[in-house]
Amino acid sequence: MHSKPWLAAYPTGVPEFIAPLSAAALPEYFDQIIGKHAQRPAFTSFGVTLTYAGLDVQSRHLCQYLLALRLPRQARVAIMLPNILQYPISLLAVLRAGLTVVNTNPLYTARELKHQLNDSGAEVIIILDNFAHVLAAVLPETSVKHVIITRLGDCFPFGKAWLTRIVLQWLKRQIPDYAIPGAIFFQQALSAGRHEAYSPPALQCEDIAFLQYTGGTTGVSKGAMLTHRNMLSNISQTLCWITHGNLPGKALIPGREVIITALPLYHIFALTANFMVFFGLGAENILIANPRDMPQFIRELQRRRFTCITGVNTLFDGLMNAAGFAALDFSALKIALAGGMPTRESTARRWRQLTGHSIIEAYGLTEASPAVAINRLDCTEFSGSIGLPLPSTDCEIRDDAGEVLPPGACGELYLRGPQVMQGYWKQPVESVKELSADGWLKTGDIASMDEQGRLFIKDRIKDMILVSGFNVYPGEVEAVLSQHPDIAECAAIGVADEKTGEAVKAFIVKRNPALDAAAVTAYCRQYLTAYKVPKLIEFRAELPKSAMGKVLRRALRNS
Repeated sequence: MHSKPWLAAYPTGVPEFIAPLSAAALPEYFDQIIGKHAQRPAFTSFGVTLTYAGLDVQSRHLCQYLLALRLPRQARVAIMLPNILQYPISLLAVLRAGLTVVNTNPLYTARELKHQLNDSGAEVIIILDNFAHVLAAVLPETSVKHVIITRLGDCFPFGKAWLTRIVLQWLKRQIPDYAIPGAIFFQQALSAGRHEAYSPPALQCEDIAFLQYTGGTTGVSKGAMLTHRNMLSNISQTLCWITHGNLPGKALIPGREVIITALPLYHIFALTANFMVFFGLGAENILIANPRDMPQFIRELQRRRFTCITGVNTLFDGLMNAAGFAALDFSALKIALAGGMPTRESTARRWRQLTGHSIIEAYGLTEASPAVAINRLDCTEFSGSIGLPLPSTDCEIRDDAGEVLPPGACGELYLRGPQVMQGYWKQPVESVKELSADGWLKTGDIASMDEQGRLFIKDRIKDMILVSGFNVYPGEVEAVLSQHPDIAECAAIGVADEKTGEAVKAFIVKRNPALDAAAVTAYCRQYLTAYKVPKLIEFRAELPKSAMGKVLRRALRNS
């Protein structure tokens, strides 16, 4: 077998290797694109648009404020924001200041937030006021020294900002009370930076741009160290692919594309695909802050002739089940890109029937910035494949002994390329386990490769549960459950779920016979983000265990 059989299946124009990077670091990349598309709309949120030039100016001001704090080089800055205009401003500012971004889920509980802030050593956090009360509860126990609080309307025109504030704080009561002495508001930070001369530091391609948190087999989250080179390489790899081989009339045109961004930008999928890659095309990102509000989501789609959309299987299902979706105008649509979780055949077929376009499935993981493989854009039939390895990416299927397997055989997927992380933050032992000295990353996924080089994911080696594309680790759920005084023993597994792909199921041995499922659910909601809360709860007299006393999750899955 040819060592890279996928090359023969590449679309015309896609190279084996990406060209040398034209930028040394992400800020230089941003500057190149802003120079080409200054007056183009870059991001739109709640009907308010920020041009590339406007993004440039505001991020420079925030950058100067951050530089005035005299933080150490590559100090960590947590960004705890949903998909609003303040996110791209903050991201560019942090990177331009030579600091490291720590993307933080706005829905984290106090316990989860405290862990990530302390593990990363974040010294600054930029947070929406809706979530500031969670930060206030743990702030004294973290490494954070500077807090920047933004309001939803901070980037809106004055009248709209004022009305938004009244509605959220006084009518809907959506902003809980909080007290964070010494915090500064977002607009104050911009104003302070406006009076400073813009003087960003020189950056190196191997500087850490992101500590992007993923989970571990024990449930302890880990920060994948992604450098400027990692991210720029993955941008280049993806752009090489999506700008070649589409169907006639569907070629992407710089400065003309409109992409729907409903996946959260703090997640590595949307961060790279929607933000970084489509930024390189001078596209307009339509930010959807709350995709669960499906009627509002549909209204946004009705207003725009969008050309691209990314999503996970559950998002595509949700859209197709929403009133008004089938009546939308899909004539401008060029790419519907799926990742984060397996795409079901029924979803893919229904999407094509309703929109006239195929869902293009891709595969990635946080440790690879994330894109690894993608299907050809001109494919029209569902195959179940996650696609072909991207340019400059090597993939192998190996057995337990590390030997490369022949086509069709199942084993663990290994990959190597310039997008692969430098290791896990402050976890050298775990890094060596997952990343070899010659750059091969163990994915933990059981996969196969056919004669054409197409990859197929069969199962996961780890016990990770994928809920709507988000990683849930049984150990974390079990750690929370085990703290309940009425629970004697517990275990968590993933079970199939039509809506979310998988759902968390908890098995519990009661200490108090009066304990019921409602009480367990209410307890979990205090300490776990919603998608981690067990959807199913089963009480048992005992749990199956090995001779060593370890709970056998395999037996629970098979029961």
